[in-house]
Amino acid sequence: MKAVILCAGKGTRLYPVTLTMPKPLVPVANKELLRYAIETLTEMGASEIGLVVDSLDSPIRDRLGDGLDTVGVPLTYIAQEHPQGLAHAVKLCEPFVNGEPFLVYLGDNIFQDRMHGLYREFVTQNASAAIALTRVRNPSAFGIAELEDGHIKRLIEKPKEPPSNLAIAGVYVFSPEIFEAIEHIKPSWRNELEITDAIQYLLDQGKVVIPYIVEGWWIDAGKPDAIMLANQLVLEQLPYTPPNLDDERIEGNSSVSHRVILGKGTRIIDSVVRGPAIIGDNTTIRDSYIGPYTSIGNNVVIERSEIEHSIVMCCCTIKNIEGRIDASLIADNAQVIQSNHRPRTHRFVLAENSLVQL
Repeated sequence: MKAVILCAGKGTRLYPVTLTMPKPLVPVANKELLRYAIETLTEMGASEIGLVVDSLDSPIRDRLGDGLDTVGVPLTYIAQEHPQGLAHAVKLCEPFVNGEPFLVYLGDNIFQDRMHGLYREFVTQNASAAIALTRVRNPSAFGIAELEDGHIKRLIEKPKEPPSNLAIAGVYVFSPEIFEAIEHIKPSWRNELEITDAIQYLLDQGKVVIPYIVEGWWIDAGKPDAIMLANQLVLEQLPYTPPNLDDERIEGNSSVSHRVILGKGTRIIDSVVRGPAIIGDNTTIRDSYIGPYTSIGNNVVIERSEIEHSIVMCCCTIKNIEGRIDASLIADNAQVIQSNHRPRTHRFVLAENSLVQL
């Protein structure tokens, strides 16, 4: 079975992090969002995956290559250089899927549920489409599905009076009929071809579209706060691991609690680390405090600082920070340093849409 991950978006809600990094490569618990999508799809039975990217020169292709060595499944790259909506992205995949049913996954989503039953029910009921749905508290903010007799009756985009609380969660199974449906829809007010309009066309033609109700949490990881929440939820699922008092990576007057993962070559020196937390390879933590729900990447240096409930990506340096860093997303190669020299000034080199809170 083939699957498609849509990951050509600009990720503007995550600027400035995504100015240089595609959103699907943003790490959650030291693993890219895209890898969670690939793992879910392969567990559902996908044996080949197409990635819709903004360019064949995408950093995603640089990172994952042909997929065989990096994620264990063949990857095909499909360029959407001039985005015209999700339905347009799906339409570009028609040659790749080659007339077979296929899975579609939005690349910035992350789920607790592995959705093993989604494709199985699609086949069992001989459906034209299946849609993952999740219960939400604010259905007026989402595309909502109305159900009747176990099938989807209609889809409504951000209804003022929602007929249900079942939001479209961004995972689908389609038969090749979806391509004909896309041919019959027109651009929306956003001047985009909407996948919900294509699915509604199938419904209007009397086709069977079935729901799959997602169990557990679902995060649309489009904003920094959502990324931080996803990081917290994934770290909460770390299995219990007792402190290793004989670990040679832990030096001096250090305390490392249970549910802490330490990478190769990492050193914890005269510091406190409280889990759940994950620290990558070749990272040095000195005279510092690392609090719960923190993910720290490879080749990071943290000295005389405190940080918790945050994501620190690769090759960052954090030194001499007074007060605790909290709920922060710090991208690759960033430096957060407080000078010990006079005059004690603040110096910033910031990208567009940066946030500094002192």
